[in-house]
Amino acid sequence: MTDRKDELATNLAKVERRIADACAAAGRGREEVTLIVVTKTYPATDVRILSELGVRHVAENRDQDAAPKSAACADLPLTWHFVGQLQTNKVRSVAGYADFVQSVDRSKLVTALSKEAVRAGRELGCLIQVALDAGESARGERGGVAPAGIEELADLVAEAPGLRLGGLMTVAPLTGEYAGREQAAFGRLMDLSTDLRRSHPAATMVSAGMSADLEQAVAAGATHVRVGSAVLGVRPRLG
Repeated sequence: MTDRKDELATNLAKVERRIADACAAAGRGREEVTLIVVTKTYPATDVRILSELGVRHVAENRDQDAAPKSAACADLPLTWHFVGQLQTNKVRSVAGYADFVQSVDRSKLVTALSKEAVRAGRELGCLIQVALDAGESARGERGGVAPAGIEELADLVAEAPGLRLGGLMTVAPLTGEYAGREQAAFGRLMDLSTDLRRSHPAATMVSAGMSADLEQAVAAGATHVRVGSAVLGVRPRLG
């Protein structure tokens, strides 16, 4: 194997062990948690290596990087997740390659995604991004809708042509009552997921946890964890 493939294989094995240990500690089966490798800032060659190593879910947060990368890897058996804040002028591009958009947080975005999914003849899975640092009616610092806005937005997604309501996503907040309390934040997301599934039983995805806090997310009940640096390494800042 190449040095890079060796490096990624080693890192991936460590992350897999962390997930397995967290599942065991929580009394969950390893198959209950899906690893999504966040490949932002890394080249398509790394995505190819990850695919060879068995990774099936990858994520990007910038369309200008994701669009050419997904095109270069179109022959691979991958599920692509878009996890960044999404502007409506990028929706047509994203709808062409993303299997899931995990950052749905406003009605205007739902309308745009629906239009472009229908145009592309595709079905997009959508997760409502929940901002646990938001007030009851505000948005979070890094996007997301306040918990009070989940039901209305979920209903819009569920009724929109070309879209499928997958569940909820959050990022551990840096401010507010959950700052530094990842376990509590992810527990709150699970409570909100339970509420959502009363009216939308198929919306079972709960995307939470990253490299630093995946154990807390698994303990809370997350179905998907989004891991970047623990697999790919910390890339030096450019410039």
